[in-house]
Amino acid sequence: MAQPSHAVVIGGGIGGLTAAVALHQTGLRVTVLERARSLEPVGAAISLAPNALRALDVIGVGEEIRDLAAWRGGGGLRTPRGHWLSRTSAAAAAERFGGPLVLLHRATLVNSLMSRIPPAAIRTDARAELIDPGDADRPARVAVADGELEADLVVAADGIHSGVRRTLFPGHPGAVYSGFTTWRVVIPVPGAEFDSHETWGRGRMWGTHPLNDGRVYAYAAAVVPAGRRAPDDEKAELVRLFGDWHDPVPAVLAAARPTDVLRHDVHHIAEPLPAYHRGRVALVGDAAHAMPPTLGQGGNQAIEDAIVLALRGPRPGPGEGDGTSVIDGLAAYTADRLPRTTAITRRAVRAARLTMTTGRVPIAVRNASITAVSKAAPALLLRGFDGIADWRPPRQPHASDEAPVGDSQNSQERPREGRLHRTR
Repeated sequence: MAQPSHAVVIGGGIGGLTAAVALHQTGLRVTVLERARSLEPVGAAISLAPNALRALDVIGVGEEIRDLAAWRGGGGLRTPRGHWLSRTSAAAAAERFGGPLVLLHRATLVNSLMSRIPPAAIRTDARAELIDPGDADRPARVAVADGELEADLVVAADGIHSGVRRTLFPGHPGAVYSGFTTWRVVIPVPGAEFDSHETWGRGRMWGTHPLNDGRVYAYAAAVVPAGRRAPDDEKAELVRLFGDWHDPVPAVLAAARPTDVLRHDVHHIAEPLPAYHRGRVALVGDAAHAMPPTLGQGGNQAIEDAIVLALRGPRPGPGEGDGTSVIDGLAAYTADRLPRTTAITRRAVRAARLTMTTGRVPIAVRNASITAVSKAAPALLLRGFDGIADWRPPRQPHASDEAPVGDSQNSQERPREGRLHRTR
């Protein structure tokens, strides 16, 4: 019996694993190559908006994640001294966008995705290099330590500094520094009781959110030169920058150990790629459209990419035509994803400029405007996510009756939980 077509996924992050699950459910044989020794994420949470949750519904993961995640209740935007600029309503956001915004540790989502992939399909400590992107007449080739793999499809989910992207588009400038760095912690904070909040200062920002397991997820950002690091440790740097901010910031800092703190400079792709594919290779997530985290959409867009790739993209198999269908499917993927993610990246960059501004006058105007809008017309503050959080997956082609089918962009119904199916 002929082997099913082979998809190689380079990168075992959220975008790569979502793609692996979706492609596996279409009937492809999948191999995931992750250079790290473990797929266990460290020290970070992820916020999933309704758009990503609807995408996860397509592969039968959405409802499980909604049940496991921390649901955001009351919260809002504050100043460093604790003054509330605006209050948020989870119910209003869910009503506007057709679903909740949920928060969970990345490990929760990763474990859920991994459980839907055959264990033998995942190879860790496996550095991969694209040797040949292939074309309609020949497979793609990927080099690993013990040889080469041939693939009908390669999914490059290898991150902001993607080596596959450089191979496919060597003339592209790649990611640029966004102007600020970030810190993240996930820790228990004994006795902490607070509403979720994000606090904007002068060239600095802090967020604190409770997780469902009793821990606290906190993140911070500051405008600094690229590559700068603390002279002692990153916890001490956070204390210097945020130690005099409102509660519960001091309590979170007191509970954190230096080893709990992760720091990363933020980069984004300012010049859009000409395409998200070449030959038999598709780029997903940060490899295609890295963006600042100011809209919370980086991981969400990677999930969308993965699902659209499986729905719009190739479904090759024995006796199902030639490689032309693979190329056509990837062209459809680019046509669907490039305009949307380019627009969202630009919005995230504009949001970063607003959030991280350092001028006293612009800050005063920003804060006064947010306060006025929040009092006069709270729903206007949600408009920043129009066209983002209300996205719905494209309709699944040739779906069986069991498979979930995403409605049009204007539909108000969530797809049923289920699996992708290939129908001959």
